[in-house]
Amino acid sequence: MENQDFTTAIVVDQSPEEAYNAINNVRGWWSEEIEGATDKLDSEFHYHYEDVHRSTMKIIELIPNQKVVWFVKDNYFNFTEDTSEWAGTKIIFDISQIDGKTQVRMTHQGLVAAYECYDICRDSWTNYIQNSLRSLIETGKGKPNGKGKPRTENEKNLTS
Repeated sequence: MENQDFTTAIVVDQSPEEAYNAINNVRGWWSEEIEGATDKLDSEFHYHYEDVHRSTMKIIELIPNQKVVWFVKDNYFNFTEDTSEWAGTKIIFDISQIDGKTQVRMTHQGLVAAYECYDICRDSWTNYIQNSLRSLIETGKGKPNGKGKPRTENEKNLTS
């Protein structure tokens, strides 16, 4: 059966180490509203955006310059019937070298098309990885959610 998890990837000129460090700088590309350590094995961090989305991630795997895995311990969306859709899923960042460049492949294992949040989550993850994380890796400056303000059109629509 075809893999139904959501996956997106980028290829950059920077090193695997630079990509790994950027991924672990979650405040630099996802949201400034992160509490807790985002770069230590077994640590937990909390994300929230107003009353729209909250989640707790546990870092369950860190292989320097190769892989980062978060386990979604709990999650809350205010825009889905099942408010905890992400709970129990994994967010996996695989880092590899291809033809002298670095590929970052992000897979949200368990985020499937049957989920009510799938379209919004797919679009948001695509934006964060393709635009914000890429920018952080390439320029040292990402495009995360600022404190109290959404970054993507979908997130803006959720709050209106």
